[in-house]
Amino acid sequence: MLAYHPQQTLQKPVSCSGIGVHSGKKTSITIKPAPENHGIRFRRTDLPGTPDIPALFKMVVDTSLATVLGSQGAIVSTIEHLMAAFTGIAIDNALVEIDGYEMPIMDGSARDFTAMLKEAGCRKQEKPRWFFVATKPITIRDNDKYVTVEPYPTFRITCSISFTNPVIGTQKLVFDLSKDNFHEDISHARTFGFIQDLKYLQMFNLGRGGSLDNAVVIDNDRVLNESGLRYPDEFVRHKLLDCLGDFALLGMPILGHIQTYKSGHDLNHKFIKTFLEQKDAWETRPVEITSP
Repeated sequence: MLAYHPQQTLQKPVSCSGIGVHSGKKTSITIKPAPENHGIRFRRTDLPGTPDIPALFKMVVDTSLATVLGSQGAIVSTIEHLMAAFTGIAIDNALVEIDGYEMPIMDGSARDFTAMLKEAGCRKQEKPRWFFVATKPITIRDNDKYVTVEPYPTFRITCSISFTNPVIGTQKLVFDLSKDNFHEDISHARTFGFIQDLKYLQMFNLGRGGSLDNAVVIDNDRVLNESGLRYPDEFVRHKLLDCLGDFALLGMPILGHIQTYKSGHDLNHKFIKTFLEQKDAWETRPVEITSP
C-alpha cells in the first residue's frame, strides 16, 4: 500500500500573550487542535459571535505593513510569523483564538511560536496532506523584484535581498523544508527596520509597540540592539521567514522551488494570486512518503 504524508494537528492547546507591534495593545492567543481538513483558522473571541477567519489568500485585506486577514467585519493582523511557524513544524489544522485584532509580536521572530508548537507536540491524523505540486515555472516581476516557482521534488525556497545600507547589503539564503531545521535556522530571525522609519510610523500612531525588544533596529551603519545579531545574515533569514508565512496562505504546502528577490508581503500576495490563476502550472494531490 502507498503511504502518504498525513495531516497533522497539535496534541494539546498552548497559550501566550504579548503586545502588538503596531497597536501597542496586549493580546492573548490560545492555539488549539483542530480536526482534519480544518486548516488554520483565527477566532476573534473578543467580538460578538466570535467570528472565524480562515488563514487563506482570499481573506487577505491588507499587506502594506503586515499581512492582515478579514472576514465578517473582523480582522486579524500580523499573522505571518505564526503562519511561518505552522509551516516550519508542519501543522495543517489548528484553531487560533485571539482576544484582539493584532497578533502579539513577541520578540519579533517566530521563535516563541515555534517553541509553543513544539511544546504542544504534533499528532498525526488519518487523512493525507494535499500539496500544490508545481509542474511549470511561474514568475511575477515588479521592476527588479521578482518571485518565481519551478518544479522541484521538495519545498525549497531561495530568498535574496539587497539594501544600499552597509549593515545589510546583499544576502542570499537557500532553505529546504524537508532537510533543514526551521527552528534552529530560521525561527529566531527577528524583523528589522531603520530608526527613522520607526519614528515616522509612530508619528502616524503606528509602530506603537515597536522597540529593541522585538526588532533589529538599524541607525545608519550600526545595529542599535546591544546583543547584536542572532545570525550574521539575520536579515535575509527573517525575509525568508516572512515568505514562508505568506505562502502558507495558499492553504496547502507547495512542492516546488520558490525563488524571491527583494520581495515583500505585497509582491508575495500578488504571486499567490497569479499562481492560483495559472491552473495549468500545478496540480493538487497527496504525495507519497519516500524512504531516505
